[in-house]
Order: sequence, then structure tokens, then C-alpha cells
Amino acid sequence: METLQNISDFKQKALHWANQFDVCCFLDSNEYKDAYSAYDFVIAAGVQSELKCASGTAFDQFKAFQSINKQWLFGFFSYDLKNETENLQSNHADQLNFPDLYFFIPEYLIAFKNGKIEILIGDRTILDEINSFPFKSQNLPVTLNINQKISKAQYISKIESLKSHIIRGDIYEVNFCQEFFAENAQINPVATFEALNQLSPTPFAGYFKVYNQYILSATPERFMCKRGNRLISQPIKGTAKRSTNPDIDELIKQNLRNDIKEQAENVMIVDLVRHDLAKSAVKGTVKVDELFGIYSFPQVHQMISTISCELDPEIHFIDAIKNAFPMGSMTGAPKVKAMQLIEQYEETRRGIYSGSFGCISPDGDFDFNVVIRSILFNAESKYLSFQVGGAITYQCDAEKEYEECLLKASAILKVLGG
Repeated sequence: METLQNISDFKQKALHWANQFDVCCFLDSNEYKDAYSAYDFVIAAGVQSELKCASGTAFDQFKAFQSINKQWLFGFFSYDLKNETENLQSNHADQLNFPDLYFFIPEYLIAFKNGKIEILIGDRTILDEINSFPFKSQNLPVTLNINQKISKAQYISKIESLKSHIIRGDIYEVNFCQEFFAENAQINPVATFEALNQLSPTPFAGYFKVYNQYILSATPERFMCKRGNRLISQPIKGTAKRSTNPDIDELIKQNLRNDIKEQAENVMIVDLVRHDLAKSAVKGTVKVDELFGIYSFPQVHQMISTISCELDPEIHFIDAIKNAFPMGSMTGAPKVKAMQLIEQYEETRRGIYSGSFGCISPDGDFDFNVVIRSILFNAESKYLSFQVGGAITYQCDAEKEYEECLLKASAILKVLGG
């Protein structure tokens, strides 16, 4: 272990150093204090071994891969793995073409906690390499021409149709998303991520490079983590815009805390997560640790609840992930019907968006985020995409939901110059 003097300087060098490899992953808590995080940030680079698979038997293949490789694993689950866990389909065009499931064992792994750096895979020489790694700070690209997959009028019409499903009793709530995209996009992924992470630092931020594909994420949401025999899930439902005036900001925060509509959205997802965790839990151990917690981020205040359980020793932790995937905060309730309607009304295949990335330690502990507030980029096809969405309930106002989408997209639009 070694003490770091200039943390942000080291992080920047380490990310540029890691980016020279075909595959790398950087997970950053941005100094948010959290009861469940094992490290403040980790950087994994290079590939010893990897697994890439399509939906069908992906979770089984992953379980087999992990049983042979009880080592540090970094990777992601795409939303479209829903087609493996339920009788569902994804028929929309996919311009990004991320694998449905991808994991790798890194050649090098560095972790940072409480001011100290730890080399988990590799030797001390990589610290010297990082510290002397030459890179130029890049200016951000020219403004990209960002398009929307659906117009505001189409968005509002789709919301009204979804509300009619709620009135009919098909669903209580559905998370409806829309895509923003740029074709022939030229970006510097590292510089773009750095700008996003600076403008919108969040506790589950990350940079994931898999050959020509990139996830640049400023997500505030944890999907699920495992600590010992405990599973913890922290869905976000409820968003309010920040104000630069401290008194008004505090008032906005109080209003979010007491907003009946936001609480109703949140509690529906809490119930769904309780149900998902119960599939993997020791009977009677599922509990809500915090209901309607209000947490503040640079652009928004969010309502976050925490649900946990004791993992049944008979159930493999990968099956516990599968039992709760995709996360309820990005689907709706009831879950399967909500996913059918998402497929019917959305215009873009979600792919890695509203999936999850993170890591698994050699002892089977893990931590995975929710891929929201994230730029997705395929450097080969030069296609760049990000999606935003929100919970649609009977009480929601389509105009306000549209505004909330733009609020959630604001940091990314600013970074991309749109």
C-alpha cells in the first residue's frame, strides 16, 4: 500500500494509462461516502481472459466461467438479457452492438481506499508507469449534431397511450425512455468522460472500454451489491432540479421528500425490488433499510430507497443477479408486462443502456451500477447514443415528464456541446 498525495492527478494519469489497452474499466465513487463500497475507485486494464456472449444461455455461461475463474472479474450485463430470463424479444435496431454479456479478468488492477493505493493484480512497476505516463490534455470535440429518435409530440402521444394501459389495469408504472444520437461522431472517449465526470460527478461513475466500444457513465444509481451474505439494492425513483440559491434548493429538496406522486413511484419499485430479492433470500430476511432517502447530485436531487436481504446459501450469487435483472427502477410494475410495453412503445433497442456494469471480487462479493446518464459510443461505426427516461404513472404529466428527460440529459448535452 502506498499513500497518494495528489489523487485527482493520479486518477487522470491512470485512466489515460489504462486506455492504451484494448479493454479497461475504471469505477469511480467521486468521493461520495457510501456504507457498501469496498473502494473509492478501481482501475482494471488488459485482458488475461474474457467471456462474451449473446442472450440465451449467457447467465449459465457466466456461472461456468466464474466457477473456473474465482478471480477479479469486470464486466457488464445488457438490458436485453431480459429475453433470457423471461419470454420476451428485442426487435428494434441496435446501432451500438455491444455484447449482451461481457466479463474479463484484468492483467492489472489498482484499487484506492482512504488515501492509500493498493495493487491487487500486477506489481509495483505499474505505479511508476502510470506516474510517468505521457498524455496531453485534450480539448473537447466540435459540437456534435445530436438528433432525437422521437419528437416531443410523439413522446407525449406515447405517454398518453401508456397511461391508457394504466387505466385499463395492465400496469401500475412503466419506465419509458427515448434516445438521443449522433451519426459519424468523432469524440475522444477519455476526454469526454473526464468532462462528464467533472461536470456531473456521481457515486457509480465509470469508464468501460471493450475494443471499439465505450461506456462513459455518470450514473448515480446502484443496481445491487453483495457484501458477505447480504444483498443490497438501491433503486432511484424521484427527481428534482437543483437551484443555485441555497434556500430555494433546500425547499426543492423538502418538496421532493414530501411529494406524494414521487413517493408513490418510489414505493412501487421498492415493492418490486423486495419481490426480486425474495427469490434469492433466506425466508423472512428482506427488509427496507431506508425509504425515500433524499440524496443530492450536481444537477438533481434524487429519491433513493435501500432494500436488503440475506442471500440463501443454496443460491449462487450470479443467480441472485439474474433473479433481479433487469432492475425494477428501469422497467416498471408488474415487471414483465412493463417490459412488453417498453418494447412496444420505445423506438430503440436499449442494449447496454439500463443494463449494468461493475465488478466481482474473488470471494464472490460484487457491486453493479445502473447504466443511466451514460454516453455509449461505437468508435468503429462512429455511432454515439444516450437515452433518458422516467417513470410513467397514472398521475404523471406528459409535458413535465418530457422536461424531466431533458433535465436528466442536460449534463451530457452540455459535454457534447448540444
